[in-house]
Amino acid sequence: MNAARTLGWLAAPALGFASASALADAADVVRQLKAPEGFEISVWADNVAGARSMARGEGGTVFVGTRGAGIVYAVVPPKGDAPARVLKVASGLNSPNGVAVRGDALYVAEINRILRYDGIERQLQKPPAPVVVTEALPSDRHHGWKYIAFGPDGKLYVPVGAPCNVCESQDHALILRMNADGKQREVFARGVRNTVGFTWHPGTKELWFTDNGRDWLGDDRPSDELNRAPRMGMHFGFPFCHAGDVPDPEFGSSGKCSQATPPAYKLGAHVAALAVKFYGGEMLPAQYRGQMLIVEHGSWNRSTRVGYQLSWARLDGNRVVAYEPLVTGWNQPESVVGRPVDLLELPDGSLLVSDDAVGAIYRITYRGAG
Repeated sequence: MNAARTLGWLAAPALGFASASALADAADVVRQLKAPEGFEISVWADNVAGARSMARGEGGTVFVGTRGAGIVYAVVPPKGDAPARVLKVASGLNSPNGVAVRGDALYVAEINRILRYDGIERQLQKPPAPVVVTEALPSDRHHGWKYIAFGPDGKLYVPVGAPCNVCESQDHALILRMNADGKQREVFARGVRNTVGFTWHPGTKELWFTDNGRDWLGDDRPSDELNRAPRMGMHFGFPFCHAGDVPDPEFGSSGKCSQATPPAYKLGAHVAALAVKFYGGEMLPAQYRGQMLIVEHGSWNRSTRVGYQLSWARLDGNRVVAYEPLVTGWNQPESVVGRPVDLLELPDGSLLVSDDAVGAIYRITYRGAG
């Protein structure tokens, strides 16, 4: 197994971060993770440097995007005692964070364009040349990495993050949607600072998404957001209002909080909420079925670290009535040992969680209490 990547980019002493270099490998991280009785966590794949967004192909291959590495991986699942096989299907790309699968095609989102690799699972050893779906996206690197997914309407949803901490721009801070061929592009939602995770309610088909709040207003505000967008054309406040009730000190005059859609739930300041998924499997206990799972990547600019966990939200209709951690342990008292990013449910109901700091993918299963 690969050595855990040193979290040098988190090692600012004033923020209380320490290096993870003392950890030998992903298995050491797993031994420090905590979950309720009956849950088991294992290393599903390592040697996946910078593992971020995940998407599963029709043949079971898990495709994994990255940010800084510029690589898209194909992970062939482990069989028996044989470990997962990790292959590079693309490299030299411009922060290919987002991946999505439609039919036999893999879609990859770079900062300024979206590519499509047709028939990818039949050609993992010699991937096909990509088809450019669109290259009409902004090239700003600040919040430029993208999470992408196909909605129940068959459209490809693509966010465009704000190119700043806080600023005004008509071409940013929004969620786009388009046909699978890149045509008929339209703005679905505005006022979205930086979403790196969204999903659709399995019953109502309404869009839910996380949004990272602005920085440098202190440790405890504004909160990261869980938002619900039941229709096109809604505005979620950025840059004039944050978390539904925090006017921006510089841009607050450009709008009122009463004009913005408030979050469905406040997740906490600086937790860096990313993936959000509804659990539809049968493996986990009944209390989790149909409920929402949210990955918190963890704070980088707070005096006391928060986040670094997999949490779950219990819903009553469209109202979040409880929010609590499910898997913790990436945030140890003396150091951060990893940063969870994305979540993928496998057909058997188990869950995969990517970790871009360690370069690993973990599997969460449930064997029963006792």
